[in-house]
Amino acid sequence: MLSRLIRALCGMLVLAALLAPSATAQTPASGKRLQVVATFSILGDLVKAVGGDKVDVTTLIGPGVDAHTYDPSPADLVKLESADLVFENGLGFEPWLDRFYASAQPLGKRVIVTEGITPRQAGGAEVSHEGESAGHGQFDPHVWHDVANAIVMVENIRDALVAADPANAAVYEANAAAKIADLKALDQWVREQVATIPEERRKLVTSHDTFGYFADAYGFQIIGTALGSLSTEAGEPSARTIATLISQIQDAGVPAIFAENVSNPDLMQSIADEAGVTLAPPLYSDALGPPGSPGDTYDGMIRGNVTTIVNALKG
Repeated sequence: MLSRLIRALCGMLVLAALLAPSATAQTPASGKRLQVVATFSILGDLVKAVGGDKVDVTTLIGPGVDAHTYDPSPADLVKLESADLVFENGLGFEPWLDRFYASAQPLGKRVIVTEGITPRQAGGAEVSHEGESAGHGQFDPHVWHDVANAIVMVENIRDALVAADPANAAVYEANAAAKIADLKALDQWVREQVATIPEERRKLVTSHDTFGYFADAYGFQIIGTALGSLSTEAGEPSARTIATLISQIQDAGVPAIFAENVSNPDLMQSIADEAGVTLAPPLYSDALGPPGSPGDTYDGMIRGNVTTIVNALKG
C-alpha cells in the first residue's frame, strides 16, 4: 500500500512539473519573476533595461561571441525549454532557433523584436518584412546599428512583457519610456559626432557586412568588406578579392579600416598594411564587449563605435 502511495505521489509531482510551464508561459505566479531568454548579448541588454527587476534574463550568446557561428549546447536548450518568453532578432539571424522549435516545441512564446522594421536586402536595398525565417542571403539582420531601430526593438520588448505579465505593466512601460528617451538622446549624439567628419571621409571598410544600417542612417558609404558577406561564416577571401578590396581602399582615399570584436583582426591588419592605411581599434559588431569594457551595454557599444570611427576618419 505504501509503495502504491509513493508511486501515486511521484506521478502527481511529475504531472505538476509538466503542467507548470504551461501556467508560467501565460502569466507568472504572484511574486515570481518572468523567465526570459534573449538570443544574443545586444538584445539581452535591451531586454534587461525594459524588464528591470521583474524579469530574470538569460542570454544565450554572450559578449564577444560570434552569433553567426553559434551552435546551441544541451544546457542552452534546457534554458529555452524553461523560458516564458524567448526574444530573438529574427531576419534569419538565429536559424538554429527555428530548428529547435520545430523539434522540441517548447511552450515559451517567441518574440521577434525586429517586427515593424523595414529590413535591408543583401546588397543594400530595403524590402518589406517577410518574417523570421528569411535567411542571411535575403535580408540584412544587423538592425541594431541604427539607434532608431533599437527604439522599435524596445517597444516590441515592452509590448511582449506587458502581454505576458500584465500585473507589472506599469513597470515595463516606465522602463521602456526611460530607455527610449535615452536612445533618442543617443541618436542625436551620434549625428552630432558624425557631423565632425568631412563628408568625403565618411567611408567604411570592415570585416564583414554588418554596418549597412549604420551607414544608411548616419550618412556613410560602405567601400567594401574583407569577407564580402553578411555573415562571418564566409570562407577566407581569395587573393583576387583581397587585391580588389585593397584597390578600392586606395581609390577611396580612406585613412583607416576597421576590424570587429567578433573576428580575428589578422586579416584586416594584412589588408591595412598592403593598402598603406591604419587599422583602427575593433568595432563592436554582433556582440557587446566583456563586462567592465566600454562596450558592455548597447549605449556603450554605440558610443564606443562612433568614437572610434570619428577618431579614425575625421583627420
